[in-house]
Amino acid sequence: MSHKLKIAGFVAVGALAGALTTVSLQTVARGSLAPLPLEELQQLAAVFSMVKTDYVEPVDEKKLITDAISGMVASLDPHSQYFDKKSFKEFREGTSGRFVGVGIEISQEDGLVKVVSPIEGSPAYRAGLKTGDLITKIDDTAVKGLSLSEAVKRMRGEPNTKVMLTIYRKDENRTFPVTITREEIKTQSVKGKVVEPGFGWIRLSQFQERTVEDFVRKVEEMYKQDPNLKGMVLDLRNDPGGLLDAAVAISAAFLPENATVVSTNGQLAESKFVYKASPEFYQRRAGADPLKRLPAQLKTVPLVVLVNEGSASASEIVAGALQDHKRATVLGSQTFGKGSVQTVRPLGPDTGLKLTTARYYTPSGKSIQARGIVPDVMVDETAEGNIFAALRTREADLDKHLSSGQGGVEINKDPAFEKAREEARKRAEEEAKKAPADRKVPEFGTDKDFQLVQALNQLKGRPVIVSKTQVVENKEEKKEN
Repeated sequence: MSHKLKIAGFVAVGALAGALTTVSLQTVARGSLAPLPLEELQQLAAVFSMVKTDYVEPVDEKKLITDAISGMVASLDPHSQYFDKKSFKEFREGTSGRFVGVGIEISQEDGLVKVVSPIEGSPAYRAGLKTGDLITKIDDTAVKGLSLSEAVKRMRGEPNTKVMLTIYRKDENRTFPVTITREEIKTQSVKGKVVEPGFGWIRLSQFQERTVEDFVRKVEEMYKQDPNLKGMVLDLRNDPGGLLDAAVAISAAFLPENATVVSTNGQLAESKFVYKASPEFYQRRAGADPLKRLPAQLKTVPLVVLVNEGSASASEIVAGALQDHKRATVLGSQTFGKGSVQTVRPLGPDTGLKLTTARYYTPSGKSIQARGIVPDVMVDETAEGNIFAALRTREADLDKHLSSGQGGVEINKDPAFEKAREEARKRAEEEAKKAPADRKVPEFGTDKDFQLVQALNQLKGRPVIVSKTQVVENKEEKKEN
C-alpha cells in the first residue's frame, strides 16, 4: 500500500448537519498555492475596507474575515465547512466517541429534555437518573424554549465542573435537584444480542474510533452465547456515518480478504484510491488486527443488512460493499445518499477547513452521492407503512448538493409533498406523547420492531412483507453534455 493512507491525520465520513460530518484523506500542508485572481481579491479588499469604515457601527475585523471564509466554503455544498475553535473541538469529539458531560442519551418531550437512558457507568447513571426523567432546568436556566442542541451545550463543559439538573420524575410525581460532576464520557456505538435461538442482531449507531473493537467484543459475546448462529442482522438504520477506516473494517469482517470495499475519485491524486478488506486499509495503529479474534463463521453466516433514510455515508459504504459482493441482502428503505468525501485540513492550532474532495463509489462502480443504496428488498418501518417518511430529508433534497457525477433523470418534487410532511409532523407529535409500548415505531431491536422481524423472516426463508408504496428516488440533475 502507498503512503497515501499513512499520512492521514484521520479518515472520517459523515452525513447530515447535526450528525457526523466528515472525512479526511490527508491533513498535510499543500506544497504550493493555486494562482490567485488578483482583480477579484482587490474587490474583496475594497468591500472589507468599506464595511470597516462606512458601516453604521464598528465591526470586528477578525469576525469579518472568518465570516467571509465561512460563506465562501458554505456556498460550495452542504458538507464543506470552516471550523472555528469551538466547532473544531465539537467535530473532534464527534469522531472520537468521547466528550465531557453528564452521560445521558436524551430526546425532547413537551418542550423539556427527556432522559432516554443514562449511559452505564456515567455520572448521570451513578446519580440515579432514570429513563423517562424530565429535565426542567439546567443550573438556573429553564429548559422550556431551549433547542435540544442548546440543552446539550449547557450540560457539557470542562472535566470536574459541576452542573445542577432539576428533574421531574413522572411516576413519583416529584421534582428534585441533582448536582452532577462532569467527566469524560465514552459513548457506545455498538449494541447487540441473540434475539432468538440461532439468530443475532448487532446495531451500529455510528462509526467511531472504538466501534471496531466494540463490534468484535459484541460478536464474541454473541457466539459465546450461541456458537451455532444460523443468521445475523447488521442494523445500520439511522447510522449517520463516522470514520471511514471503521466502515472498511466492519465490511472486512464479513468479506473475503482483499475484496474491494469502496473507491474514491476527485481532482487530487491522493483522492483517487481503492480501499480493500485488508488490515493496512483499516488499522489506525500498529498492533494485532482486532478482526483476527472474530469467529470464522462470520465470513459465511447468512446476513441481512437493515438500512433506512437515516443511513448515511459510512453506513452506505458498508451496505454497498456487502450488497455488491452479494454477501448480504440489504433490506429497508433507500439510504440518505451522502457519497462525498470531505478532507479536513488544519488552518492553525485550533481551526480547520472541511472541504469536499472526492466522491465514493461502491465496488461495482456506482456513485453513492445523491443516490444512496437501494435495498434488495423494500420494507416499510411499520406494518402500516413508512408513516414518518415525509419528515426525512435525503442528500438529494439539500440545497447545493453535489451530483453523482454519473448523470440521471431530473425529478420534480410532488406538489403534495409539503402537505404530506405536515401530516406526518402532526402524527409524530401525537406518537411522542404516547407511552413507548404504544408507539407506532418501537425501539430498534425489540420484538415489535417490524423491519427486524422481516429481516429474520428473510434469514429463515419465510415470506417477507414487502412495501407496496416505496419507490426508488433519483432526484439527479440531467447529465451534462
